[in-house]
Amino acid sequence: MKPETKESEKRRAFHEADTSESFQRGLKTRREVLGDASVDASLNNATDFSWPMQKLVTEYCWDAVWNRPGLSRRDRSILNLGMISILNRQHELRAHVRGALNNGLKKEEIAEILLQVAIYGGVPGALESFRTAQAVFDEMSE
Repeated sequence: MKPETKESEKRRAFHEADTSESFQRGLKTRREVLGDASVDASLNNATDFSWPMQKLVTEYCWDAVWNRPGLSRRDRSILNLGMISILNRQHELRAHVRGALNNGLKKEEIAEILLQVAIYGGVPGALESFRTAQAVFDEMSE
């Protein structure tokens, strides 16, 4: 990590002062799942412009949702791998593959999740496209 400048020191101090209890709980969960290095990179690279997004993600994703009792962290990781893969958000996927391993998934399980994504993330869209095209063909032949 690059050394802090006066500006980054001021920004970090501002960001640390601009946190809530929800942020602190979310930050703890975020660090436990993704690891300190990933979280530190996100937070340390936050600017005055992007800090509100880091705050939102930490409070809502990592506290309000990840800390709910209805699903285990392992289950949440399975869901995230599928959704993030389908959305083709590779940067986020990297972090969540690491998180899934931290939450107890094995490489073989991640491979199975990604195979499932290939089928249900790709085939349903193609089926819908075929239905749409067929509807157009039918309308045009009337």
